[in-house]
Amino acid sequence: MQCYLDNSATTRPTAYVADAVRECMLEGFYNPSALYAPALTSEKKMSACREAIAKELHADSRNVIFTSGGTEADNLAILGTMASVRGGRVLFSAGEHPAVRAACESLKDRFDVQEIPYDQTGRIDLAALESLLIPETRLICVMQVNNETGAIMQLPEIAQLRDKLCPQALLHVDGVQGFMRLPVDMRKTGIDSYALSGHKIHAPKGIGALVTSSRVKLTARALGGGQEKNLRSGTENTPGIAGLLAAIETYPKENNMMAVKLHLYEQLKEIAGDRFFVNGPDPREGAAHILNCSMVPVRSETMLYALEGDGVYVANGSACSSRKQKISAVLAAMQIPRKQAESAVRFSLSPYTTVEEIDYAVSCIRRHYDMFKRYERR
Repeated sequence: MQCYLDNSATTRPTAYVADAVRECMLEGFYNPSALYAPALTSEKKMSACREAIAKELHADSRNVIFTSGGTEADNLAILGTMASVRGGRVLFSAGEHPAVRAACESLKDRFDVQEIPYDQTGRIDLAALESLLIPETRLICVMQVNNETGAIMQLPEIAQLRDKLCPQALLHVDGVQGFMRLPVDMRKTGIDSYALSGHKIHAPKGIGALVTSSRVKLTARALGGGQEKNLRSGTENTPGIAGLLAAIETYPKENNMMAVKLHLYEQLKEIAGDRFFVNGPDPREGAAHILNCSMVPVRSETMLYALEGDGVYVANGSACSSRKQKISAVLAAMQIPRKQAESAVRFSLSPYTTVEEIDYAVSCIRRHYDMFKRYERR
């Protein structure tokens, strides 16, 4: 049996999505910028996808910009908005994805770039944020859901602090782990830009979007033929867009992911007892698809490789940075004890993950944990 529990890294495209991509590649391959009828059909498909994204986010479809994924969307939001600004403060949260962190840190020569601390549950420390907000704050970057711990950030409270202390500051949200899994209203919340990625919701890799408010003035990062209102030149990825539309239209919002996650949580807690730790919020309060936990003293790499032999695939952190560091920067920001952090494993589910798959994974984990815990370093 194979059990894929790394859906925060990427998801398997559904058959419906694959069919939509194939049809576009074989039948709707025309350049949407052309003026003949088949090309206009491709343009209509793109418009339908913009409308679908805007509907989910309560945004204006005219402000949906297609990108190659979440990284490009984050970079365009951060570097594109700050290109014409001089001076002031830029803030990003301690657990941001490298696409946000690196983009913000690249601005240090022109801005006062500061990191917003996390509390021990992996959420924004609101008191610390308040102390960092000054009238000269230009940009605040906060992810919707942390990709490692599943912590859901307090976006309404963050926006309220912004409105009170630095109303001109833009609020950028990396929604890669939240889009379609959590409701969000950009207008009501006061979000100025929102990044999303298709391959996290069963669409293909290589397609994403940046959605902006009317307050945002972007400077293009890619120059050329003027596509996407001159903000993202290059012939649009119409097969990817078709796949993204299909994924949005068929994403099962009504699902039992939380119940499946809690089933996994209870069984893992039973296996490790008082040596079991959740890294992040209470499992009932975090995102339904992510559980980060430690089963001390077994190191995460040891458990990962053992499970791989059983056809069970999990992670020890973000797929974009897991090969670069021993201890997760997110867990370090939460001040998780080192031994606990060294044992951290991230399980990430999809709406299609079954209880049977979880039970198989747990049986393998139980066997490996019972064996490896005997070799604890003293």
